[in-house]
This record gives sequence, C-alpha cells and structure tokens, in this order.
Amino acid sequence: MIKNESCFPAEEAGRKKVGILGGTFDPIHTGHLILAETACEAFSLDYVLIMPNGNPPHKPGQVNASMEQRTRMAELAASDNDHFRVSDFEKTPQDYHYTYETLEFLTQEHPDTDYYFILGADSLVHFHTWKEPERICKCCRILAATRDRMETSVLKKHMERLALEMGACIEPLETPNIDISSNMLRERVRKGRSIRYYVPDTVEAYIREQGLYL
Repeated sequence: MIKNESCFPAEEAGRKKVGILGGTFDPIHTGHLILAETACEAFSLDYVLIMPNGNPPHKPGQVNASMEQRTRMAELAASDNDHFRVSDFEKTPQDYHYTYETLEFLTQEHPDTDYYFILGADSLVHFHTWKEPERICKCCRILAATRDRMETSVLKKHMERLALEMGACIEPLETPNIDISSNMLRERVRKGRSIRYYVPDTVEAYIREQGLYL
C-alpha cells in the first residue's frame, strides 16, 4: 500500500498511532470489529479507540439503545482484544460532540499521538457537509474503508478532491465487504430471529438480558 509521503511523514520515535472508530454502535457488530482490526493491522496502530456517539445531530431520535447500553456493548465486544479500547467521551449533557471537537480535544490532550480516523469510503461523498470538515482534516489522517463495492476510480476522485479543497490526508483501507448493518440486526431481534455470529456472544447475551430492540 503506497502512502503519500508528504501526507504521511516518517514515523517519529515515541509517537503513538491511534485509530478512532466512531458510530452509534446500536448494536456493535462483527463488521465493526473486523474494520477496526483491519485498520490496526494495515497501519500498525497501537490500538483503535471505539467511540460510541451519544445522540448524533445527524440522527435525531434514531438511536434506540441508551448511551450506557451501547457503551457497554462496545466494552463487551472489545474485551478480548488488546488492540481495542472503548471511550464514552461523548457522554455529555447534550449527548454528542461534533467530530472536529472530539479530535481537537484529543490532539490537544495527547500531543504525542497521531490519530487515524476510520470511516466508510461512502462517507467521503458527504464529508463536505460535516461540521467544520477542514478542522477535522487538520487533526488526523483519514482511513477510508473501501466497502459497499465503491469503484476504485470513484474513491480516488473523492480523495483527490478533498485533498485539494481541504488539505485532507486520506488513505484507502482495503476491507472485506461484510453486509451487516445495525438496522438489520435490530430488525432480526424484533422478529425473534437469531443474531448469533453477527455479534459477539457476550453482546447477544446482553441484548437479551436488557430486552433491547423488542
């Protein structure tokens, strides 16, 4: 995998490399975990910070489980992997932070760390509509997961446009195309169907215990 050296400078001794995977995780599932593990391996990250969104402004009223429940499910899913850590940073009175606020806080608090923000390649199409996208680009490198079978030429076009317009540092992250969505899993639970293997056993047990998504 070839990196743009002006975008990805030579590694400095002592600096940490941390991935950030945000999402509602309602619930967290195997696709999320494979994405995080793939990023960790491909870019030699120290770990990936799994960060549940509180009540994201772009999904008003669409979050089903509480922040506490979704954080707990993430903790259960990540508990057996040293590459994963979970943060409830967005547990605030308004229950959300914009991405640029989270990244600016992290970079100020941890100046010895380089952050790699993981998102789906399809999100690049709408990235310009995010709150303060230029400020996001200043705080991190973006890893665009090549999912949903987006054509390489289309992805490259979006990467080049964001690099030119916003100074974004973007690298494609090759991932298997796993057709799982949290919405699909909630529907399966509602219909009494199995979600075994779609989520870790501990997460499945927690969903039953809490009576989620019924």
